Amino acid sequence: MTDHGDARIPLISTRDQLPEDARHHYDHIMETRGYVGGPFGPLLNSPDLGGQVARLGTYIRYESVLPGADRELAIITTGREFDCAYEWAAHEPIAREEGVSDETIDAVATRAPLDDFPADDAQIVRYVRQLLRDHEIDDETFEVAYERFGRQGITDLTATIGFYSLIACTLNAFEIMPAADAPSLP
Repeated sequence: MTDHGDARIPLISTRDQLPEDARHHYDHIMETRGYVGGPFGPLLNSPDLGGQVARLGTYIRYESVLPGADRELAIITTGREFDCAYEWAAHEPIAREEGVSDETIDAVATRAPLDDFPADDAQIVRYVRQLLRDHEIDDETFEVAYERFGRQGITDLTATIGFYSLIACTLNAFEIMPAADAPSLP
């Protein structure tokens, strides 16, 4: 995915834009993702921060105990709650690849009520929406999620929401936009 538009700060896109002692952060991002773009272009303006965020993201995206479809549903719901065009464009196709249904993706995109969601999808969307809208999770929603995911899983789910909130804030604040032909929010 390419960054388009005028970002508010310079985007780090090549290794030589970083000081020699910070280039290992760039290398790690290239090694784990295959490119340096999206949130990492602006985050590497603070190289140690960009590196730490990338390391946490490696766990959240590639090593978490959450099944891929559940992780991606949490990510696109977080992206939608932040109206983050880039996060949506990057993760909507991954959500489809991981098995999130077209109906669920469309319902998240339009902020549809949870009544018509499949039960498992509704649990995740409800958890994300409560945390981001109400800044807390009610007891019933928490217990249902805890029963489904267990201690580590619910911790990973909550951290996924927090991580992608950071990413959405970074992308939105610095006006990092997806390619014009990328999936877009309604």
